[in-house]
Amino acid sequence: MNLAVAIGMTFPRHTVEVERGRLRFYAEVIGEEAPRFTDVDAAAEAGYPDLPVPPAFLFCLEMARPGDRFGYLQHLGIDLRKVLHGEQRFDYHAMAFAGDTLIFDTRITDAYEKKGGALGFLVRSTHVTRAGAPIADLTSTIVVTR
Repeated sequence: MNLAVAIGMTFPRHTVEVERGRLRFYAEVIGEEAPRFTDVDAAAEAGYPDLPVPPAFLFCLEMARPGDRFGYLQHLGIDLRKVLHGEQRFDYHAMAFAGDTLIFDTRITDAYEKKGGALGFLVRSTHVTRAGAPIADLTSTIVVTR
């Protein structure tokens, strides 16, 4: 299987409005106890315009993409049972907050093999913006076992 054919593949643009309820739920799930992540008044006291988006929450918003999130893997002939999450990286440019409308532009930027082809790697890069201004660049690597 030649994963290199996936390099340059783009995904439909994904737009999402950051909701306070989802931020509060995420804070609860990860055990975040700082009030600025759940209470609007505490966020304002900390100098934020609304509840701040915790760093890894952008990955959750990316995964909220409508439609078949893994259809591209099936299109490439990859059996989902052979896929593992390999790595996630976030490069931040600005903070995001509840009420923001974020735009996610995603494409496959790299593909390579290791262990004589027994492991394939696909690198997906997502550029996140708010009103044209960069918020973050997300990089996700999945491992395909053969």
